[in-house]
This record gives sequence, structure tokens and C-alpha cells, in this order.
Amino acid sequence: MNVAAAPLVLHVIHHLVVGGMENGLVNLINRVPPQRLRHMVVCIEDHSDFRQRIQRPDVEVIAMHRSRIGVWSLRRRLLHLCRRVGPTIVHTRGLSGLDALLPARLAGVRRTVHGEHGWDVSDLHGQSWKPVLLRRLHAPLVSHYVTVSKDLQRYLLERVGISQRRITQIYNGVDTELFRPRVERTKGLFPDGFAGPDTIVIGTVGRIQAVKDQATLVRAFAELGRQRPDLEPRLRLAVVGDGPLLQDLRDLVAALGVAHRVWMPGAASNVADLMRRFDLFVLPSLNEGISNTILEAMASGVPVVASAAGGNPELVDEGRSGRLFAPQDVPTLTRLLADYASDAGLRQRHARGARDAAVQRFGLDAMVGHYLTLYEQLAGTTPAA
Repeated sequence: MNVAAAPLVLHVIHHLVVGGMENGLVNLINRVPPQRLRHMVVCIEDHSDFRQRIQRPDVEVIAMHRSRIGVWSLRRRLLHLCRRVGPTIVHTRGLSGLDALLPARLAGVRRTVHGEHGWDVSDLHGQSWKPVLLRRLHAPLVSHYVTVSKDLQRYLLERVGISQRRITQIYNGVDTELFRPRVERTKGLFPDGFAGPDTIVIGTVGRIQAVKDQATLVRAFAELGRQRPDLEPRLRLAVVGDGPLLQDLRDLVAALGVAHRVWMPGAASNVADLMRRFDLFVLPSLNEGISNTILEAMASGVPVVASAAGGNPELVDEGRSGRLFAPQDVPTLTRLLADYASDAGLRQRHARGARDAAVQRFGLDAMVGHYLTLYEQLAGTTPAA
């Protein structure tokens, strides 16, 4: 099949900015053979220069600016767009993506996919009635659902009432070539004097917002230093990411008296290099869909300590690649940090387990293959010979 004749998938997301869901979409677009599928991306709001990570020159990215034009103007524009480009499949993601389903159907699109990727801090466990009602009202417009975790799959089954046959669960994938274990300690990544040959760097990467709860990690890190003065001089914490609570977190670090041992650079473009330099990765989120940063840490050969929330227990093999703790449980997290900080053998064993799991279960090729199979089944096409 030539590129021009390949089925067109119109992807609808809220923003095309730095984020796990957005990164997964970009990886999918870049890795699907052009002769198998064409792609277009519609942003309900806007995009950033993150769109430049899409390597295919034929992929158009359109910003709709819903908050500026209003939901009904958005729907009219989506209707006209679908009529103009005639997508084979419209794939919406998240709550805001639901706005595209009715316009797509009115434009004659017969195949629609809706993806569920995670949770918002305002509805951490899917108990709010309004999002459930919205999903139920739009369910007749959805041909098939994709969830990135079994936890989200259960939500659709039990809370929204979607039948099992309409749901496919596909884990996010990680680039195990880009994210790989370090051969030797890389110099120049941290500020001068922050990390020496004997320091233990505990790291986390993510947007600094309430649902990620980096404050719990900061409190546990400070408590560990108080409990273990023998370890305190060697301990360092790297909190990588930007977001609305960045200054609040910096204020907490200062108030706890650990600013001299904490590095908070904001957003970083060299995450793969930084991951390789961590001795332990921690994700203290209140809830998660499937965390790309956990997968990136695992692929980098870094043991993971994560909150037992959302899809995290599906990724972290307790006692083999890392450990789990209850969200906001500072004492337990402090104890787990102490276990890893004081036992190099434990770090090494779980590092190997993490890398093995990333390669065997969560590679990008597996993710792309699952999506491609779903799209081609819905489109009624077969792979090119």
C-alpha cells in the first residue's frame, strides 16, 4: 500500500505538550510505517514546540483553542475538518477528546477509538459522577476503547459500564535503546559539588503538580537524613520537572533544611542522561494511569520505588525491580529509601530486574504493534506485503 492510500487516523488530544500521553502519541506516529497509516493531530486547545518531535513531515498538527472559541464553535470546526479530510479512524484521548466524537459521527466517520490514560487530582479514583455521566453519554459514539492500564480498564467496566469486548488494554512503551543503563558515571550533568563518586542520587521526573505529590518524597528524604546521620552526607535528591507547584516545593525544601542536598532544575531536555545517573527512582504520585517515567527508569537500569496507586503496581514487580508504598505514607517511604541507600547489592539486583522487565514487557515495538493491529482491524485493512 502506498502512503497516500494508507488509512488516516485523526488523533484528538487536549494539548500537544511535554507529557506522558503526548510522548506516547509521538512515539506511535514516528514508529508506524508510513505505508501502513497516515496521521493528523488535533489539539482541543494548543500545542508547544513539542510538536517538533514528530519526525514525519506529512503529519499536520491543528490547534482548536476551545477555551477561546467555545465548545460549540469547536464542534463545528471539528465537523468541517472531518468532512474535509475524511479520516478512517478518529482516536480521541481523555475527557476533552469526547467533544470530537459527535462531530466525527455526523461527518460520517464510522470508526472511533477513545483512550483513557490517567487521572486528574480533582477525581483521583474516578468517583466523581460528572465524568462518569459524560463517558456514559458518549459511549454509543465509541467503536472501541483503549486503556493504558488494567486499573483504568476496571474503571470502564465497573463504573462506566462498558463491555469487556469493547476494551483493549495496551501498556505504554519505552525506547529501550534511548533509555539504557549507564556504563560509567557521566560527568557534567549535575551542578559542581552536587554529586561525587560516593553519593547516592535519588531522583524523580515529572510535572510539579498536586497529583504527582513530590512533597511526600521531599519530606521522606529530609526525614531519612535525620534518622540516618551516617548516610546523610552521601544522600542527594534530584527533582526534575516544571509545573505550577515548583516554587511551593522549593519553599518546602528550604523549610526542611535540605536545600544544600536537593537539585531542582525545572524542565530538562536530557532526561535519558539524567535517568542513567540516578541510583534510585521514586514516583510518589497520588494516582497514575501508566507512568512513562517509571518505564524510562526501568529501561535505564534504575530500581523504582513507587506509590501503589493506579497502574504503578502493574509495572513495578515488588521485590524484583523495586518496591511499593501507600500514597502519602512518609514513614514507609523513608524506610524504603533507607533500605536502598544502605544496600548497594539491593540496588544492583533490582536494577537488573527493572531493565529485564522493560526490555521483555514494555518495549516500544510491542506498544506500536498492538495499536497497529487495532487500527487495521477497525479499518479492515491488512499489512502490506
